Amino acid sequence: MAREHRLKIGVSGIRGVVGEFLTPTLACEFAQAFGTFTGRGRVVLGRDTRASGPMLERAVTCGLLSAGCDPVLVGVLPTPTIQMYVAAAGARGGIALTASHNPPEYNALKLFNERGEFFNRYERGGLIDLYHQGEFALASNAETGRVTGEFSAPARLHFERVLRSIDRDRVRARRFRVALDAVNGAGSVLTPRFLTEDLGCRLDAISIDPTQPFPREAEPTPEALGELSALTKRTGADIGFAQDPDGDRLAVALPDGSILDNDEVLALVVDAALARLPGDVVVNLTTSSVIDEVAAWHGRKVHRSPVGEANVVEKMLATRAVIGGEGSNGGVIFPAVHYCRDSYTGMAFLLDRMAETGLGIAELAAKLPKFTRRSAKSKFAHGGLGGGTLALERRFPEASRDRSDGLKLTWPDAWIHVRASNTEPVLRVSVEAKSAARAEELLAAGVDILNS
Repeated sequence: MAREHRLKIGVSGIRGVVGEFLTPTLACEFAQAFGTFTGRGRVVLGRDTRASGPMLERAVTCGLLSAGCDPVLVGVLPTPTIQMYVAAAGARGGIALTASHNPPEYNALKLFNERGEFFNRYERGGLIDLYHQGEFALASNAETGRVTGEFSAPARLHFERVLRSIDRDRVRARRFRVALDAVNGAGSVLTPRFLTEDLGCRLDAISIDPTQPFPREAEPTPEALGELSALTKRTGADIGFAQDPDGDRLAVALPDGSILDNDEVLALVVDAALARLPGDVVVNLTTSSVIDEVAAWHGRKVHRSPVGEANVVEKMLATRAVIGGEGSNGGVIFPAVHYCRDSYTGMAFLLDRMAETGLGIAELAAKLPKFTRRSAKSKFAHGGLGGGTLALERRFPEASRDRSDGLKLTWPDAWIHVRASNTEPVLRVSVEAKSAARAEELLAAGVDILNS
């Protein structure tokens, strides 16, 4: 049986299973390439709470020093916090050691340019070429940089930006009761502080010990959030929030304990943003058409990009969009805070919308148009995607097609999107339709063709 290769260099950096694929040596060499690419100067380095984090932090620090950079260690922080601090500190770039929603055996180097944004396709291509060539800058003894630390300014910067974007006093006056599952991740300490001290919420929280392992699957899917559901219902909370280990993804629980679809989380934030600010919306190809209908309420346009935060941000910059994100993972991108997915912006916007309208989160969600969404995944077979997508096109010749990221086929009432994952060795099939039967039909067709 062929060995499954669990190392991926993609849109957000380099990611893999620690030990077998992602080693300290590899991390050090990639940091050398990164430092060579960015040039000498300060590089911000933070991480999430994975057990491999301290080991990789040391390896990456060595690689940066050897390339003549000055690592600025910021410790355990959410990825959006790290991104904002890179730009604010005038650093040459930044690295977050986190595999985000992947299982705990994974870790990754998420790479940011001097603007605190993921590398665009040109930057990414140049860095990867440099890494493969192995021609790294080598600092002499006299040129070796120094390591410094900054452990309070990044979080203050992040939260001040979010709070400027909402009516903080209006939220605090409501004294919302909030349930939280922080998965013992990077937001374990900061998120309770943000909700209670900054937003005046009454908080019931679980999994807020950063010294402990993840108690559930890292990705905050409805299937993984049983404890949050029970907590939200038991405490009579107005809303429940769940984060992934690096704090860029957001899931939401309703007061009855049910988990709101991630596309609907994004749609509610988009609705709130468009009610205040002029501009269009950018989402990825797999995000629900509910966004198109919400944008139409405000007379705005929706632009779509390939999947991946870097791709969405690139399209947002090109279109000057006022809000964007990735509905499939609850990732909200609000440029007034920063060009990055940020669960804290999502939490603040939803609480502010509830305070502004006087409606509960379930009432706000009930106003959204309804679609049926389904998804599946299968192990990646190299060379299999091309043949599968051609077979899908032959099966549905009447559909309009988009090949910018795998294949998306669209009808007036439905769509199917087939693509290779950016973070795992799997193929993903996503479908949406106005009827459940149509969604099931399309999902079955996609899975059958890809597995044939």
